[in-house]
Amino acid sequence: MESRRILVTCPKACSSYLQSELTELDFETEREVATGVFTKGSFEDCIKLNLLLRTGLRVLWEIGSFEASNGDALYRQAVRLDWEKWIPKDGYVSIISSVSNDTVTHTNYPNLKLKDALVDRMRKATGSRPNTGNDSSKAVVFLYWRDKEVCIYLDTSGIPISNRGYRVSPHKAPMRENLAASVLRATKWDRQSTFVNPMCGSGTLAIEAAQWALGLAPGMLRDNFAFMHLHCYDLKSFERIRRSLKPQTVPSLSFQILASDKDPKAIEAAQRNAEIAGVEELIKFEIRDFRQATIPPEPGVIILNPEYGERLGDEKKLLATYQEIGDLFKRKAPGYWGYVFTGNMNLGKRVGLKPKRRIEFYNGPIECRLLEYELYSGSRDR
Repeated sequence: MESRRILVTCPKACSSYLQSELTELDFETEREVATGVFTKGSFEDCIKLNLLLRTGLRVLWEIGSFEASNGDALYRQAVRLDWEKWIPKDGYVSIISSVSNDTVTHTNYPNLKLKDALVDRMRKATGSRPNTGNDSSKAVVFLYWRDKEVCIYLDTSGIPISNRGYRVSPHKAPMRENLAASVLRATKWDRQSTFVNPMCGSGTLAIEAAQWALGLAPGMLRDNFAFMHLHCYDLKSFERIRRSLKPQTVPSLSFQILASDKDPKAIEAAQRNAEIAGVEELIKFEIRDFRQATIPPEPGVIILNPEYGERLGDEKKLLATYQEIGDLFKRKAPGYWGYVFTGNMNLGKRVGLKPKRRIEFYNGPIECRLLEYELYSGSRDR
């Protein structure tokens, strides 16, 4: 099966974690950019990446690249691509884009020019044409256009692969699954020691931790990807790939994953999500304020994602919360690595401990930091 360039996209500041994950999956990476990583592979490789990747957003398979100075040039080049090889004539396709070209004054213009090229080529080659629109649950084409540089990809994901399919009961402002996976990779958690997550909300961090520790393929719950709506998709091949990724033994862990929240509704949502994700038996959920969080004596990682005043909570009311997180670390977590994920560094300072690292992340448009603390017994942590 032919090998082509693959671009896997990710949130800003997460490309290093994606690059590491691709390497672990035996994909040789070509280049890392701000919001993605380039590699190479076949259409079947794209299917595997959609099922296996934790930190990515979309898996894009390149089908054409050329130069175009304006919309007419884009059309002339794009109409030469053999769209009939990829898109069923009686199918459906949507076009999304990332464009920066001085000749473009209307955001929809590039998409319309590419759509016209695709439809005209299909009609000439097959006598028919696919329907087009904004539904990203079917075939999706991604247009990248910077100045004169144009790359056209098949978006094999469609709906981003951060949508795992287990989070049917979200709580207030939950962390996206792929961001949680990147945050976990940024910590010093070794997937063999205790993981404690007070303020767990809908349980995303704990669920992602359990799935990662077990090596469960995160995309196995999804029943629809954009690649399923392309000519080269074969159901038997897909089922073979899925079977090869299923664990052969009953999953179990030799350490504890504990998640707690003072809100009973949050714990109810987290338990439901963990059940769908297949890890409910591996996480101990408790209705408990973070100040009374259960922290086993065995060293490990403790991570909190408190409100930070941007969308939830009032900043003044949160000052004491952050100070009490520092007290919790000092009082109950000696020997642990402590982490606080926040989008408010003024509040982060209230933890009262000196971070060993301040790791950059973005939660949507909000610039955040993962604050890392090496927690000691006695006075060294002050």
